[in-house]
This record gives sequence, structure tokens and C-alpha cells, in this order.
Amino acid sequence: MISSQTDRPRRSALLGADRRAGIAAVLRWVAIVVVVGAAVWVLASNWDEALATARAVHPLSLGLSLLVLMAGSAAATMSWQVLLDGLGPPVGIPRGFQIYLVGLLGKYVPGSVWAYLLQMELGKRHGVSRPRVLAASLFAAGIGVVGSLVLGLAALPAISGVDRRLYWLYAIIPLGLAVLNPRVMTWMARLVFRLMRRPAPDVALRGRTVAAAFGCVLVAYVMFGLHLWLLANSLAQPTISTLALCIGASGLGMTAGLFAFFMPSGLGAREAVLGAALATVLSVGQASALAVGSRIMFTVSDLALAGMAAGLAVLAARRTRSRTV
Repeated sequence: MISSQTDRPRRSALLGADRRAGIAAVLRWVAIVVVVGAAVWVLASNWDEALATARAVHPLSLGLSLLVLMAGSAAATMSWQVLLDGLGPPVGIPRGFQIYLVGLLGKYVPGSVWAYLLQMELGKRHGVSRPRVLAASLFAAGIGVVGSLVLGLAALPAISGVDRRLYWLYAIIPLGLAVLNPRVMTWMARLVFRLMRRPAPDVALRGRTVAAAFGCVLVAYVMFGLHLWLLANSLAQPTISTLALCIGASGLGMTAGLFAFFMPSGLGAREAVLGAALATVLSVGQASALAVGSRIMFTVSDLALAGMAAGLAVLAARRTRSRTV
């Protein structure tokens, strides 16, 4: 009798935990459906511009541009993966790519906070703590800002025709470089854990971890610039200065879009920067069309990579189960 009475609270606690886990799983899938739907809506609402851009650009340039863009997105994901693994035990590329790329679709919902929330929930599902995922995502965003500004600074002579009001962003570089100090980043990571009332990680970020993440970001932005350059080559004479222009403008555009967090994926801010930069070598109409076309290709790339990452994670999980059985 006594044992049955003591077992009853345990049973009810287990049932409550199972119920909460079930509700969390449903909400997680609802969130994924919402953000994927938002990304598809962005693509569908700009379909006419997409067709116009596809007709204006040579098919070979269009295909190469998309492949280079996807390679750049993979490099950006690796930057986040390096930081995540630097904050704890390695999670593996298939699992890490699924957490980052599927969660990244949350940026298509107004308010970029949704991407961070979804990444934290996906990470929790795979046994990675929410604070660790959040710290890696915030660090990746910060490193991305510094990397984009450094590349933009290198291309400053080429982007002199871009709106000069954007140059205030370069005041962030000294602060950004200071924050990239591994000791500062480790302190900030532990602060995130403390604010979320979770045990702080025992590991400290190493200099080579931060350097590897920064290197991946630079590769990503160079790829993004090359993607834009391949599109512009169908309408203008390809030159090295135009490539520098595209790399610098892509970096500045991504940073401007990050600050426009209230818009879906920074919609409008990035296009304004790219349009202003491309207008120095193309007509205003052509520059605007390519800026919008680049946005649509980013959406296609995000959806494709998220689907591929989810598929690879499923295959990896099946292989793990078959080995254990």
C-alpha cells in the first residue's frame, strides 16, 4: 500500500514529463512549418522578379552562381559549427548543419529572434543545451559582422559609390576585433549560461577556434560576392574591380540586413546596398533586378540546404540505430 502511494507521484510526474515533451515536439514542428512557409512566401511573392532575372542572366552563370552561393552558406554554417564544438563536445556535422540551417529559416519570420529560438529548440532535441546553441549563434553573428566589414574595408575603393551613410559601420571594427579575443568570448559565453540559469561550460574557447570560425566567415563572404559577380557578368564586363565591388557590397549588405532585424531576413536593407553598389557598373534597373534576384536565390539556397541537412541527419540517425541493433 505504501509503495503504491509512493509510486503514484512518480507515475504522475513521468506522465507530466511525457506530456510536456509531446507538446514541445508539436510546437517545434509547428514552428518549422511556419518558418518554411514564410520562406516559400518570400519566394512566391517575388516570382515575377525571379523570372525576369533568370531571363536576363545566362543559364550557365545562373547555375554557377547558385552553386557558389550554396558553398558560401555551407562555409558560414561551418563557422557556427566550429564555435559550437569549441563550447563543448563535438556534435557532428550532420546534426550541427541540421540545427543551424533548419533553424536559420526562422529569419524569414519578422524579427530575427525566431531563428535563434528555433536553433535552440532543435539543439535541445539533439541533446545540445540551449545556452550553448545561443552562444554559438551570437558569436557567429558577431564574427560575421566583423568579417563583412573587414572585406568591405578591403574593397573600399571599389565601393566608393555606395551610400556613404553606411560607413558608420566601420566604427564597429575596433570593438569587434576586441570582442574576438578568446578570453572575452569565453567570458561572454559563460555570461549567457548564467543569464539562462544553466551551468557554465568548463571549456574555454581557443584562439585557433576563433581563427577558424573567422576564416570560414571570410570564405563565405567571398563566395557571396562571387555569386553576385557571376550574375553581373551577364550584363557587364567582368573585371577584378567589379569582383571587389561585389564582395564588399555583399558583406556590407549582409551586415545592414542583420541590423534590420524587424524585417524578414533583413528584407530591403541588403537589396538597397547591393542595388546602390551595382548601379555603379550597371543601369539602375539592372542593378535593382540583380539585387532582388540575389535575394530570391538566397531563399532557394536556404531551403535546399535546410532540406539536405535534415535528410543527412535522418540518414546518420538511421545508421547509428542499425549499428546499435
